[in-house]
Amino acid sequence: MPVKNAGAYLKPCLDSILNQTEPNWQLVAVNDGSTDSSREILDSYSKKDNRISILENEERGIISALQTAYKSTSGSLITRMDADDLMTNQKLAIMKQQLLLNGFGHIAIGQVNYFSDEGLKDGYRYYESWLNGLSNAGSNYKDIYRECVIPSPCWMVFREDFEGCGGFDSEMYPEDYDLCFRFYGHKLKVIPSSTVLHQWRDHSNRTSRNDPNYADNRFLDLKLKWFLELDHDSTRPLIVWGAASKGKLLVKGLQKAGVNLRWMCNNPNKINKYVYDILIENVSEIGALPNPQVIVAVANKQEQEEIRSQLTEGQAFFFC
Repeated sequence: MPVKNAGAYLKPCLDSILNQTEPNWQLVAVNDGSTDSSREILDSYSKKDNRISILENEERGIISALQTAYKSTSGSLITRMDADDLMTNQKLAIMKQQLLLNGFGHIAIGQVNYFSDEGLKDGYRYYESWLNGLSNAGSNYKDIYRECVIPSPCWMVFREDFEGCGGFDSEMYPEDYDLCFRFYGHKLKVIPSSTVLHQWRDHSNRTSRNDPNYADNRFLDLKLKWFLELDHDSTRPLIVWGAASKGKLLVKGLQKAGVNLRWMCNNPNKINKYVYDILIENVSEIGALPNPQVIVAVANKQEQEEIRSQLTEGQAFFFC
């Protein structure tokens, strides 16, 4: 568990871990240069319970903190926690049971509930509902290019599977989304879950809101990297559908990677114009192509559903 200036939320978080019905756990908390009361709170809890170990980050940042923590673990099952969140009482017990029941090659997850003392924005409620719908069916990888489909503080895997995916060795941010892609690439099967196991706190000081490592372009770069590595089929035509800002970024990224593509949209003001030396075509041209791969860069949800209805299974990859 990385900890950086989480003093305002740390005691409830640690209490939720101490209240687990599963008693056999080890918490390695890494203080990442906190300037508030975080270190003092961690020390006080570690003195009360020897299952809690406290380390100082060897460098700075979440990735380094996770790497520092992992070096000190010894358990056969691995999970991650965030210092401002809460575990439900049976979180560890349920995920452990699911893994032992299903065996190696699986990842146990849980449904999540967002909460905030500052008022929760609609975007978080939508993400929660969407993510929980995927988790309920165990179909998380279906929309992996849209958003991170494995809740970063609510998964558990066997140590062998975790290390087979590279563990926390990757230096890629956003680190939780990168790990999600590596779970996908190594074909770990998601165990469906209909139970809320994690209380996910939103607040204005969240790292994901303020750290440039979590800017939108970093997410887009990561999606494109993994698409080209895991799902791109160079024998099929590749289409980018959408010519707004995200479509433009994707086209530039694909050009930089030396990938052949065609660019299409349904905006009459953009069709038949050249941008980045590529002719933007009408999406009606897709039907004449043999089994194309289509990267969808259209954010409107209603338009997305219409696009999905026009393409067959395995053709559409929604990037927003």
